Amino acid sequence: MPRLRVLSNAVAWMPWSGAAFARARDERKPVLLSISATWCRWCQEMDANSYADPSIATIINERFVAIRVDADERPDISERYNLGGWPTTAFLTPDGEILAGGTYFPAERMPAILVRVADTFESRVGTLRDGHPAPDEPETAASAAAPAMDVVCAHIYSTFDQEHGGFGVEPKFPLTAALHLALDLREAALLGALGIEGPGVSREPRKHVQYEQVVVTTLDAMGWGGLYDEMDGGFFRYAATRDWQQPHSEKMLETNAAMLRLYLDAGARLGLARFTERGADILRYIQNWLADPVDGGWRGSQQADEHYYTSASHDERRARTAPAISRVLYADWNATMVSAAFQAAAVFSDDGLRDFALKSFERVLLACYRPGEGVAHYFDGEPRVRGLFADQLAMASAALDAHDLTGNVVYEMMAEELTHYAVRVMWDEKAGGFFDRAGDEAARDPAIGLMRRRLKPFTANCDAVRMLRRLAAASGEHDFGAVADRTLAAMAPLALAHGPLAAHYVLALRDGPIR
Repeated sequence: MPRLRVLSNAVAWMPWSGAAFARARDERKPVLLSISATWCRWCQEMDANSYADPSIATIINERFVAIRVDADERPDISERYNLGGWPTTAFLTPDGEILAGGTYFPAERMPAILVRVADTFESRVGTLRDGHPAPDEPETAASAAAPAMDVVCAHIYSTFDQEHGGFGVEPKFPLTAALHLALDLREAALLGALGIEGPGVSREPRKHVQYEQVVVTTLDAMGWGGLYDEMDGGFFRYAATRDWQQPHSEKMLETNAAMLRLYLDAGARLGLARFTERGADILRYIQNWLADPVDGGWRGSQQADEHYYTSASHDERRARTAPAISRVLYADWNATMVSAAFQAAAVFSDDGLRDFALKSFERVLLACYRPGEGVAHYFDGEPRVRGLFADQLAMASAALDAHDLTGNVVYEMMAEELTHYAVRVMWDEKAGGFFDRAGDEAARDPAIGLMRRRLKPFTANCDAVRMLRRLAAASGEHDFGAVADRTLAAMAPLALAHGPLAAHYVLALRDGPIR
């Protein structure tokens, strides 16, 4: 049974479950689905104001079945029902279809919204379907030719902000894949400038300056601007403005692990010590605030707190209570951090960090893995939520990194096991590529509403191509290479629709097939 988070308001929250929707059908009530996150400031505001209001809680308890979902614990639900951010406040039929909704609803507006939705539902209840809706057809790749790599690259960097770095206008997110790709393309252009010929060498050698500008401008703006916390260290999740100011002050393990890898990579490849030093600062934040120094592993996030993070001095900040740290260990985020820690250990010649990363990998793996069922999504005293693709991919990638580091074949065998599981329960044999979650029997989760539609995540599938090719080379099983080729082919027609995130596709494309 999913964990029910205890809240300080009087709403009778239920976890996402077949029982909750069955109750809604039996009582002929709509569902109020609240999707929140422990680190989210506006989620805290809505809990403290709207849901804490006794009159609002009374309306909800009398006229709705209230379901609470944590976005980090159930990313598959959040992906399907998110209505533009967190908190999401969605009103559903008892079959899980969306009636209406939005994000943050203040206390003064909430009663009228609740009454209107409940009245509208009651007037329509006789016309709504009973039973489960028919599942949507899974999204398949269009039968179109793959775009040329230079076309995709031009598309990716067309939104580069030359003044402030990053991509697009606002809000600004740290999109690391596009910067790793720029580092690759810079080196390819430099080889071309030297007259070297071969696979992956650029035919436009003068572009090395352009790609270096993309990286340096962006890393300087992110690392020495509003997105970075100079006092405690660590990156915030994103900035509200084009110039990286007004950060949303939650700090995520996933974000900081990715930024650690990026700054270390850029420091080494560009020969710029300031990026390597900023990487060391990121690592200190992660180890001081998120790491479990005794048992290993890293906690998932630190809460947003604008008053704490806008303190004018160290003394003023230390006089405040530091934002709370989530105690949950997420498999995919920990796997990403394991790989980042291996890289950092090599850069800084830190055997202690290397050993801690191995210990952390083994802790999370032992806590979440079950033979034949892959790894669970998170551990909070027991493993929870099985059958998500992102967890199998990230843990298999970290296992390959551990194998490369130690030569221990057990790690390579674990990568094989997790990948075989993903192929068995998440692979789309018809169109290629992986769905984001297992089928209902493997996931052990009731197929309700939009959960009956299995999505095919673009970036995760592109990243899987690279992992699969590594695994094919390490294991000698070239069937993994064939799966990689089909996955890449399935993603190709989708690349131009994903803006800078298409960098994940180009990175996979540049790796080349295993034959």
